[in-house]
Amino acid sequence: MKVRMDGTIAVLALFTGVLAGALFALLGVPIPAPPELPGILGIVGIYLGYKAIEWLGVGVDLLNVLGLR
Repeated sequence: MKVRMDGTIAVLALFTGVLAGALFALLGVPIPAPPELPGILGIVGIYLGYKAIEWLGVGVDLLNVLGLR
């Protein structure tokens, strides 16, 4: 099942992230994300790589390769 991605969902996700970040700062705890640009770009890279493989339609059934299925 695919969820339709529209502007409303993106804005709500951003708003939720801002609230969560503010809460972490308010409580004085470190955020559960890389605080530097290279770390954030690494997360973006993981997402883009995942989407590229989805778009190409390729994949490996890891359980089958390991003989667990």
